[in-house]
Amino acid sequence: SEPNDVKAERKKKFVAGIDLGTTNSLIGSFSNNTVKLFHDVNGKAIVPSLVKYKGSSDPLVGNFVESDQNNPGLVISSVKRFMGKELSDFHRKTLSVDLLEKDMDGRKKLFIVTPSGEKSPVEISAEILLHLKYLAESAGKKLEGVVLTVPAYFDDTQRQATKDSAKLAGLKVLRLINEPTAAALAYGLDKKKEGMFLVFDLGGGTFDVYLLKLEKDIFKVIATGGNTSLGGNDF
Repeated sequence: SEPNDVKAERKKKFVAGIDLGTTNSLIGSFSNNTVKLFHDVNGKAIVPSLVKYKGSSDPLVGNFVESDQNNPGLVISSVKRFMGKELSDFHRKTLSVDLLEKDMDGRKKLFIVTPSGEKSPVEISAEILLHLKYLAESAGKKLEGVVLTVPAYFDDTQRQATKDSAKLAGLKVLRLINEPTAAALAYGLDKKKEGMFLVFDLGGGTFDVYLLKLEKDIFKVIATGGNTSLGGNDF
């Protein structure tokens, strides 16, 4: 239910928050006033946002890609940069993958050529989310919903692509939350007096700056700026 819906019946469910990052991703759940991060078999909570296709076999994700460097295959990184985009948005000379575009249902749809066939950014992101889902459900409970973070400058097409990836991974999206809002909440800025806050988000793929306004317990994004090709991957 919505947080301000006082008439709603409260039920405790197993839900998780996901940071679907350009370079790395995380999944965690809030319980007993603390956040529990879910780890893989190697005890690592940080999951590299990597997907490796090797033909007919299932793709490898995250740390399993890094431990499989001796075997041939196509490793796709920073797929978040392709979400909701068209071929005309990219310069082919700067790409490390082969892209193609198809007209489907009257819309242009982007695909990446892999040893396992043509894969859309939505499908590739779904593999990462499926892996995160597996980490969370390894505790023995079935996830009943997730909250996903997205950049504040993501447009409707990019946000819908993120939702489509989650649906493909069998996840129910309760809400998309802007990354600067998530950062502000994590540091308890919602408990401060009303005012303006500047959030710097230096990530693996982008360097973003956001101006937020806290008004009546609601964060509003006033302005965004930055460079979508100036993250850790680039330097």
